[in-house]
Formats: sequence, structure tokens, C-alpha cells
Amino acid sequence: MTMADQDGRVTNHASTGISPRHALPVLAASVTIVLWASAFVGVRAAGHDYSPGALTVGRQIAGSIVLTGIVLARAVFTGRAPRLPKGRRLLGVIVWGMAWFGLYNIALNSAAQYLDAGTTALIVNIAPVLIAVLAGLMLGEGFPLRLGAGMAVAFAGVAVIAIATSTGRHDLLGVGLGVVAAVTYACSATAQKRLLEGVDALTMTWIGCVAGTVATLPFTPTLVRETATASSTSTLVVVLLGVFPTAIAFLTWGYALTQMKAGQLAASTYVIPALVVLFSWLILSETPAALSFAGGALCLVGVAIATLRRRSTKPDDRSTTKPPGERAPSSV
Repeated sequence: MTMADQDGRVTNHASTGISPRHALPVLAASVTIVLWASAFVGVRAAGHDYSPGALTVGRQIAGSIVLTGIVLARAVFTGRAPRLPKGRRLLGVIVWGMAWFGLYNIALNSAAQYLDAGTTALIVNIAPVLIAVLAGLMLGEGFPLRLGAGMAVAFAGVAVIAIATSTGRHDLLGVGLGVVAAVTYACSATAQKRLLEGVDALTMTWIGCVAGTVATLPFTPTLVRETATASSTSTLVVVLLGVFPTAIAFLTWGYALTQMKAGQLAASTYVIPALVVLFSWLILSETPAALSFAGGALCLVGVAIATLRRRSTKPDDRSTTKPPGERAPSSV
């Protein structure tokens, strides 16, 4: 974007940082990252009273209620009912919801029963690498060197955090469940990018969350039994997990995915392990190892390399072709 100043010189605003057009998707992605990071702390806190299946279905029920309310509110204020996808696309959204809202959460919650937090984070964060590969092969995003280098640095940071927080307790079943969670995460995020071409982010998130809730309904009796004996704090955490890391975070993720490349957006999630360390320290009073801070710094550097646009210093070509005495054109 260029604009002429009073002397007719052209200022290149591309070199001044993020443009307003890209600010909203970046903000949406940031909301998702913070809320998903908080989910790890919430799952750890509620896991004392709730089993993986009960925690998943409770979270999805709360998320479905919130998203249904948002969909109804949009319909009332706009006067338009949600435009549901049809045929194969509707089936795709339903399967996507069952996989990401259902299977992913059950696998992740179950893995946490066998593995320490560091090992779980390391395994699950294979997903952004898989997303970059799948997006390059299936979505035509290619394999940018800058993205690959940034993800490598960020993954190294995750590995450092895992080493610092690991208790040395590694179980084969837990590792397998963590891999299932990572693969489900990667496939779901990649499929979502394609499905969003024919359905808006809110409608897709709503249908997906409801589908995930239906898929996890067999755990409802367990949820009822455990709620009767759980502390009010744990029950509140389950509800909050459904409202914020599920309903709100997946909604902002869907919007950001419509505006950004899947690989680039996935790379930004490498900030999550660093935030988990910080939140655990502040909320759960879990003092992190000094090495965790170094790993967190590596995550941030890697995300910066992978996602921040290189500032342009090349002058606008139009500024060199204007006739003498003629003011340079301005654009908004």
C-alpha cells in the first residue's frame, strides 16, 4: 500500500508492520492460541475428578450450547437462518467434528493419564509439522523454506520443554494415544481448510461441535456419576473448557483459517507449550524448570521466523515512472 506525502514522495506502508487487513486474522489466531493453552491447565485441574470420556462429553455439551446460542443470535439479528452445507460437504463437516471434537479430545485426555505433561506436549506438537506437510501436498501451499526453518526451531523449543518437564514415565499406550491425537489434529485442521470453501466458520464450528457431542454421548452416564462426587471447582472448569477453549477458540481458529495458510497458522500454535508452562506457574503454582524458559524462548523465535512477513524495503515502482511535476498517485 502506498501513499504520496506533501512533497510527492511515495511511502511504502508494507514496511511498517502488519496491515489492518491482516490484523483481525492475527488477533483471532492469538485468541485461539491463548485459550487452547489454557485448556491444558484446565484439563489437568479437572482431571482429578473427571475421566477422559466424561471430561470430553461435558466439555462438548457446554460448547454446543454456547455455539447454538451464537448461531441463533446471528439469525435473529441478521434475519437469516444459517446456510447449512449439503451432500458430501455436510457429511465431511460431520465426520470432521466427530474426529476433532470427539476422537482428538478423548485421545489427548487419555494420553495424559499415562504420560507426563512434557512428553504429551512433545507428541501432540508433531501435528503442526504434519499440517505443513499435508497443506503442501493437498492444499498447494508448497514448502516455503522460511516456514520449515521456523517450525524446526519451534519444535526444538517444544523438545526442550518436554525434557525439562518430563518425569521419565513413558508408557507405550500413552505414546500411541498421543500419536493418535496428533494425527487426528493434523488431518482435521487440513480438512477444515478445504471444507471452509463451502461453509462459513461459525456454521462449520457449530455443526462440528454438535457432531462431536453426539459421538461422545456414550460417556454421559459416566459424566453424571462423576459430577455427583466431583468438586464444584472441577465441574466449573469443565464448563469453562466448553465455553472458551472449545466454542470460542475453535470459532476464532476457523475464521483465521479462512484468512491464512494452514501451514502458517499451524506454526503459530508452537507458542502454546510456552504459554502452558507460564499458565501452570501462575495458576497451578507449578514451578517450571529453568530449562523450560529457554524452550519457551525457542518456541517464540521459531514462530516468529515461520509466521512474520518479511518487511519490504523495495520502493514502489510507480514512484520512479511519474512525469516531472506530476504528483504521485495515492491509494488507500
